[in-house]
Formats: sequence, structure tokens, C-alpha cells
Amino acid sequence: MKAARAAWAAGLLVLVACEAVNAAAPDPPPGALACSGCHPASDKVSSPVPRLAGRNPDDIVQAFQAFRYGQRYSSVMDRIAKGFSDDEVRAIAEWYGAQH
Repeated sequence: MKAARAAWAAGLLVLVACEAVNAAAPDPPPGALACSGCHPASDKVSSPVPRLAGRNPDDIVQAFQAFRYGQRYSSVMDRIAKGFSDDEVRAIAEWYGAQH
């Protein structure tokens, strides 16, 4: 009986800890989750499309601007980049930079 209570208490602590971590993680800004349709979430995925999570936000902003102004070629990113304001791009870059 004591073992069952200890297991229950341990499980409860894990749930509380997970909720605390989830509560501390900020919600993604509008548009950020759409990036994961092409950009891999894991560094274990081999893809010509770079992973955004953990990257320097300034690098993400610079790449976004290069696509927007035709300085960098992509089949879709040039059109996607034109659909976001500078503030939205910065928010997305900051959010991805904070992910690991």
C-alpha cells in the first residue's frame, strides 16, 4: 500500500513539474508554427531546409529579409517573407531562438 501511494505521489509530482514547464514556455507568435511545415524540429532530420530552433534570432531575421528583398532565392520563402511585418518576423525569430 505504501508503495502504491509513493508511486502515485511520484506520478503527481511529474505531472506538476510538466505543467510548470509548459506554463513557463511562451506561446508561439502568430505564423511561427507554420514554419514547421518545412523546417525540421529535430537536428536529427536530414533536410536541405535549415532547422530554426535554437538559431540566432538575428540570423533568422537577416535570412527573412534577404528572401523578402530578392537577395536570397527560394521557391516559396520569398512569398512567405512578404506576408509578415518586421515586428512579426522579429517575434518569430526570437521565439525560435529560444527553442531547443
